[in-house]
Amino acid sequence: MADVVFSDADFERFRNLIYKESGINFTSTNRSILESRLKEQLRETGLATIQAYYDVITKDKEAFKKFLDSITTNLTRFFRNQAHFDALEHYVIPEVLKNKKASGNTLVKIWSAGCSTGEEPYTIAMLLSEILPPPYKYEITASDISLKSLMVGKEGFYADARIVGVPDNYLKKYFDKVEGGYKIHDDIKSRIKFDYHNLQNDSGLRGLDIVFCRNVLIYFDDVSMTAAVNRFYDSMASKSYFFIGHSESLFGMDTKFEFLKTQWATLYRKYI
Repeated sequence: MADVVFSDADFERFRNLIYKESGINFTSTNRSILESRLKEQLRETGLATIQAYYDVITKDKEAFKKFLDSITTNLTRFFRNQAHFDALEHYVIPEVLKNKKASGNTLVKIWSAGCSTGEEPYTIAMLLSEILPPPYKYEITASDISLKSLMVGKEGFYADARIVGVPDNYLKKYFDKVEGGYKIHDDIKSRIKFDYHNLQNDSGLRGLDIVFCRNVLIYFDDVSMTAAVNRFYDSMASKSYFFIGHSESLFGMDTKFEFLKTQWATLYRKYI
């Protein structure tokens, strides 16, 4: 495997394929990541050349999904960026419920896009289970391009080291201690639908009150990011809220979202 050469032409061919199919944009600065992941895939598949692997993933959709899984970074944790969840609790949910009361709708619909291994949607679910008054209920769609990560989320098991940051009262109320870690209660799992989704495509979701898509758009270039953000906008209800990563911004982008600064965190709103 040490003899496998990843040429400039190989890099261009793979980066163009990845961009076309997922919107993820590899540049010269992260070329080494792509190269190392490709060599891992050659070892796993037993294929001898980069070209042979390219031929496989362009003909086999499942093989291509596995390839995308291998090149995406799934870094997450429970209650990541606490300020967002403070804004959700103290500003967004009260505003959403005010709007719901006027319309008579009692279901709060949420999408955790790029959910990775599930810590984000489970955090949202636990928080909403704490603060939503009756008769309001919630449902969460959690999506990712990584099938491996989705399987972890669906299982709902997290090793001891992975539950760092979960408040003790949440840990006691929403998790069971099992060998080697903790498992999310079934009643919380039942509120979340984990589903494969490529953000290059329309999700088919509509009427969403809250969308989280944090630390995902950084992998897109301006064109792909604008298209994805506009698809989010189309999926959302009037007077709904959009969270992106703290290092991400829609500044200068051709989008209808309004910038919103709260006491706790900044986010975006679809008002109309």
